[in-house]
Amino acid sequence: MQPLVEAFVSHFGEMGSRWGINRTVGQIYALLFVAQSELNADEIGEMLGISRSNVSIGLKELQAWRLVKLIRKPGDRREYFSSLGNVWDIFKTIAAERRRREVEPTLSMLRESLLINPSSEAELHAQARMREMYELAELANNWFDDMQHLSPESLAQLMRLGTKVQKIFELKDRVKSVFQSSDESGDSAAAWDVERDSSQATSQTKSQGDSLRFASQANESLVKLSKYSRDE
Repeated sequence: MQPLVEAFVSHFGEMGSRWGINRTVGQIYALLFVAQSELNADEIGEMLGISRSNVSIGLKELQAWRLVKLIRKPGDRREYFSSLGNVWDIFKTIAAERRRREVEPTLSMLRESLLINPSSEAELHAQARMREMYELAELANNWFDDMQHLSPESLAQLMRLGTKVQKIFELKDRVKSVFQSSDESGDSAAAWDVERDSSQATSQTKSQGDSLRFASQANESLVKLSKYSRDE
């Protein structure tokens, strides 16, 4: 292996245990990720200096995670392997598999626990805490479903938003606070200022692309809220 590739493969091997996989699996995946073409088990074992049996075990683990593709060539009985081509596909696949293995079993257990009638004050308290955990996990699970349907381009644009998304939600909270104060005092000037700031922030955010449509929708909701408050 070239020094650059060797360093990359070595790093993934060291990080494997932190990600819940063993060193060999991490090295095999790293090698397939940077390989110019698909590799068979013999080639992988030779390049990494590991036994054929360890290569087979590692490849089966990667196939279980759906992170490698099995390729067959005409006239060749050997099996060849390659990683998923698009890094966004890899990211989404890993996230989906971790959800299947970790999040969904936890949600199932929590649902069953919440259906039980508590028989004591301690169980009532425990169930209330479980409900908080369930609601957060379910919210994250639904959000993940939405993200899975976005194109790689939209996902990249969404990640580039950074603090601009936070600014939209800060304005939303500010609108609610100002309108509550204006209802009590009868002064709507501050509410008009917040609505103007919200419109300006949304105009800046919309230029990021189609994935920012939600920002525009958020602004429309703010405008409706302000009109409702003024009518009142």
